[in-house]
Amino acid sequence: MQHRPSPDEVTPVTPRPGDPHPVTGEPFPSPVPPGTGWPQDPAPAGTRSARSEAGVRRLAAGARDLATLDARVSVCSACPRLVAWREEVAGTRRAAYADQPYWGRPAPGLGDPHPEILVVGLAPAAHGANRTGRIFTGDRSGDWIYAALHRAGYASQAGSTHAGDGLELRSVRITAAVHCAPPGNAPTAGERHTCGGWLDRELALVEPTLRSVLALGGIGWDAFLTAARRAGWEVPRPRPRFGHGAEVGLRSTTGRPVRLLGSYHVSQQNTFTGRLTEAMLDQVIARL
Repeated sequence: MQHRPSPDEVTPVTPRPGDPHPVTGEPFPSPVPPGTGWPQDPAPAGTRSARSEAGVRRLAAGARDLATLDARVSVCSACPRLVAWREEVAGTRRAAYADQPYWGRPAPGLGDPHPEILVVGLAPAAHGANRTGRIFTGDRSGDWIYAALHRAGYASQAGSTHAGDGLELRSVRITAAVHCAPPGNAPTAGERHTCGGWLDRELALVEPTLRSVLALGGIGWDAFLTAARRAGWEVPRPRPRFGHGAEVGLRSTTGRPVRLLGSYHVSQQNTFTGRLTEAMLDQVIARL
């Protein structure tokens, strides 16, 4: 009997000049160069790219708004291991997506430019945001978080498959502790530290309107608390421990109270096993 590859198998593909984007039909190479027309690509051609931790800190500090920050995040190449992996995945691809171009770049934040709620996840999925170019888009984790945000009135639609599919977020911005897809979904401590420079600046830019933060998983929880403490926020000592449904009151540099809530990550390891249910996620989001 002839073997049929499962959707989870990866298949080497012969590089082509370009494959059609599933929404626009326009051809793109994999990875996608900035400024070539990919839907919602924040970076024009020539956007400055950070190539070291110092470069991340310098370019992040110089971003005057979220649009500039997102553009610079989307072309970052500061972590060699992550750059090599995300581009290898973009060239190899998964069998189910072998006819699609892969973004193959960091996935920047997404959502309301003046958010009341910040959602902090772990990192893009290799065949999710690393393929689609938009955080939590095109994988089962995205199916869960966007469906939950839609039920709560924060998302315009219950699912998201590709950048350019019409998804809009209201009062919510989503970001990640690490913006590149890591091997084994496990960024190193050094990679988390380097990418923390982007989160530091993102926090400063959203702070004036922020009322709540939802941390998905322990890494998102720790990344946010680290950024808040570096920024000079009042953070309880000892460091609050992550847990599903955990809540901590923080105070920003302007004295604004901000609540940090924790939820198990919307990963398949949690949702498939029932460790995280829709009701559990809805209950936490309702408290935001």
